[in-house]
Amino acid sequence: MPSPFLEIVELDNGKVALRRSDEEGEPLLVIEFSMDAKDYLQGNYIEVAKAMISAGMQMAGQMIDEDDDDHIPEDRVLH
Repeated sequence: MPSPFLEIVELDNGKVALRRSDEEGEPLLVIEFSMDAKDYLQGNYIEVAKAMISAGMQMAGQMIDEDDDDHIPEDRVLH
């Protein structure tokens, strides 16, 4: 079973990746910054990538919650 824990790492090629902490295979997500972007961010691109990933995960969680709410019948009875 894959690990429920995720990690953000910088790959050897300079890209930032999100992957399961117990895997060395293909990452779940890869973010690539151009050299111009890295220069503009004054080397803080890892922090920007973390913020981007965090915002994306929050949005995905909200979307999943909204989908779950759509499947609950209005006339259900709770005991």
